[in-house]
Amino acid sequence: MSPIFPKKGEEAAPKPPKRLDLQIGRNLDENLKDLPFHCAVGTKKDSKGYKMTWRGYKLHIDCIDGDIPVSALLTSASLHDSQAAIPLMQMTSQRVTSLYDLMDAAYDAPQIRKFSEALCHVPIIDPNPRRGEKIPMDPARKARFANRSSVERVNSYLKDNHGGNHIRVKGASKVMAHLMFGLIVITANQLFNLIC
Repeated sequence: MSPIFPKKGEEAAPKPPKRLDLQIGRNLDENLKDLPFHCAVGTKKDSKGYKMTWRGYKLHIDCIDGDIPVSALLTSASLHDSQAAIPLMQMTSQRVTSLYDLMDAAYDAPQIRKFSEALCHVPIIDPNPRRGEKIPMDPARKARFANRSSVERVNSYLKDNHGGNHIRVKGASKVMAHLMFGLIVITANQLFNLIC
């Protein structure tokens, strides 16, 4: 089916609003209902620039200092990471008081920055070179941004030690339960490390 173009002299139909624009004005439940949770094909480039493809789901994790996961959200593998940012911020803000939102270049969108500032947080987002010239961060933000690697450590720990790479169940709810058991162990371990 080919796209319908306006005839000469007619105005083009207005574009529907983007998901990020809609998420800003909605509550957490409405935003979660809008996200896809079905099994799908996901692709991304690895650190060497090679394209990786998998079928299944994607787990989005929000961590605080000390590598402690606070919120997690399971979506279809095809969903872009930025689409889960606002629901994750809403979920986390109900659980803890935080001052910063640290995100990589995939989350560089004006809507995400605006929502972070509306929560009275400081958004520290790695500038995406696709949005024009890459603007370097000031030294204070750059030092704080270095702590963003905590979520990567949690992801790696979940995959390597708690079955995140080898899931033997089907269905979003069962996959989420499997991954949450791993996150519970990681959280308990990190809290124990803080005490000792």
